[in-house]
Amino acid sequence: MQLLEEIATYLQDSVPNMKIYPIRKIPSLSAEMYFALACGGLLAVGAAIERWWTPVPGEISFALYVLAYIFGGTFTLGDALKNLRQRRLEIDSLMLVAAAGAAALGAWAEGALLLFLFSIGHALEHFAMGRAKRAIEALGELAPKTASVRRNGEIVEVAVEELEVGDEVLVKPNTRLPADGFVLRGTSSVDQAPVTGESIPVDKSPVAEVALARSRPTLIESRSLVFAGTINGSGLLEIEVTRKSGDSTLARVVAMVAQAEVRKSPTQRFTDRFERIFVPAVLGIAILLLFAWVVVDEPFRDSFYRAMAVLVAASPCALAIATPSAVLSGIARAARGGVLIKGGAPLEELGSLNALAFDKTGTLTEGRPRITDVLAVPGVSEQELMTIAVAVESQSDHPLAAAIARDGRKMLEAFPLPEVTRVENLVGRGITAKVGEQQAWIGKVEMFGIPGIPKLGSHAMASANELREDGRTTMVVRLGDRDLGAIGLMDTPRQGARETVEELRRLGISHMVMISGDHEKVAKAIATEVGIEDARADLMPEDKVTVIRELKEKSRIAMVGDGVNDAPAMANATVGIAMGAAGSDVALETADVALMADDLRHLPFVVGLSRQTRRIIRQNLYVSLGIVAVLVPATILGLSMGAAVAVHEGSTLLVVFNALRLLAYRNP
Repeated sequence: MQLLEEIATYLQDSVPNMKIYPIRKIPSLSAEMYFALACGGLLAVGAAIERWWTPVPGEISFALYVLAYIFGGTFTLGDALKNLRQRRLEIDSLMLVAAAGAAALGAWAEGALLLFLFSIGHALEHFAMGRAKRAIEALGELAPKTASVRRNGEIVEVAVEELEVGDEVLVKPNTRLPADGFVLRGTSSVDQAPVTGESIPVDKSPVAEVALARSRPTLIESRSLVFAGTINGSGLLEIEVTRKSGDSTLARVVAMVAQAEVRKSPTQRFTDRFERIFVPAVLGIAILLLFAWVVVDEPFRDSFYRAMAVLVAASPCALAIATPSAVLSGIARAARGGVLIKGGAPLEELGSLNALAFDKTGTLTEGRPRITDVLAVPGVSEQELMTIAVAVESQSDHPLAAAIARDGRKMLEAFPLPEVTRVENLVGRGITAKVGEQQAWIGKVEMFGIPGIPKLGSHAMASANELREDGRTTMVVRLGDRDLGAIGLMDTPRQGARETVEELRRLGISHMVMISGDHEKVAKAIATEVGIEDARADLMPEDKVTVIRELKEKSRIAMVGDGVNDAPAMANATVGIAMGAAGSDVALETADVALMADDLRHLPFVVGLSRQTRRIIRQNLYVSLGIVAVLVPATILGLSMGAAVAVHEGSTLLVVFNALRLLAYRNP
């Protein structure tokens, strides 16, 4: 916690040539709180002397009140000057004017009370808001400071900042992992909750092919992928570092959550505009009330006092903090649950959704399809078909390509693969490359026959249709002027996908649609299994965008995908949500909301949290505006300035602590 350094920094900025000596830190309370308490103490002593110790000269009480003004007004004055330098008239300025007005009337005790209540209210508000910020900052403290690294055959201890990509790190049982990487040796269970929010530890084992993991890190399976800040179980692990400490998933999440604090929600932008109009209007009303004695038969002193009381009553402190406190708490709670929300706008928009669109592969399904059928055309062996397929698909990051490469290698065993060059991904269709001197194509049936790609022969088309009728995802292989055959793959729905869909309906998501580039029969089979009635199939990436735009005209819709192939559709949705973003730089960058774990069951949590955030924002707005609506006429009719500021500051604290309830939010 910062203490007197805060006021020292302000004084040094304000007074040239002032020399500031180091100040020892005092634990747990801020400098603002100490100054507020000092103000209250001086006010109490001064009032006691004035009331009960009449023999003491009145100048003593006056001096104590002046000191109370100094302690109570220092931080308020600093904030007001900063705002005025930026040509902004804020709430702090209204409070200073009211306190100065009280002093001008000789009501030093009442002015000191105003500053005491305002300053202690702000200090408590900052203390409470600090809880939400500390929840975010705590994420950055999860990674250990040092790591045990194997260098030149020896294990040495180095700072995590010194780790380089390729370093081999030894992770002892029950310790935190110092870096992102993949498992080289050893097996263990790793608690990934700090990063992904997964409730149970995840089993980790070494990568199957170290060379492939180094050259194609995006293909590393989740069972071998580890993240900085997660907690190793009872096994000894040796990992190879794939990212420096500043680029780790944890570091990126902390940085993005910090940036999210300044991305304002629609409600927050509205309240900011409201304040810019409202505060000068309040000052104008107060000036008019100064001349009430001209119309009403009363002393100028009474009109002046009433004007100052209205300044206090109408200051929208609670309104100013109502939305930011809720947004900050909501973002912090989501981050603790393994969900990254990039600002107040997507947080609020999530709470207003009534429709969701899901990608199929890797979102509603496991994203780990397996080869079920290999149908070579007459005159072609299965070995030739799979050799070409594995050689080409090994160059792609797509889940279907990874499945063909993985399962195909097992089928070919040690059979050598031909050299592949000039690889080109045909987005939404397939892949093409040079194999030796011949062009190879692998992809959906619809890819063949478009300009530049030959049509399929009858045997290949018959094989593809046979696989499709059986509900298989089908990839056709062609080399030069020959069709080689078709490969059938099958993916399975994610565990808990159906329960997730049902939970989302209970939360108020009335329309859910699955959009897929797969064949209609395959897509509908998966959709029926997970409980989604609306399935759109045979879609290219641009078709997915068209579907999202069509749905967006009728509903507020989110698109849930993997953050890479579905980026255009996510960008056109009200909110883009990426799955399994912990291992994907692209997903972290492209999505408005990133589910760090590869677990669809985090979706109801974040939708429920955003709905609760919207409810709390509305509650805070009703309280803050309601208090102003009651206090302003009450002060005009005679409510004292002290009572007005007590109610005023009470409402500010009420909305902050109401927002902090989000930090304790649990899954619906």
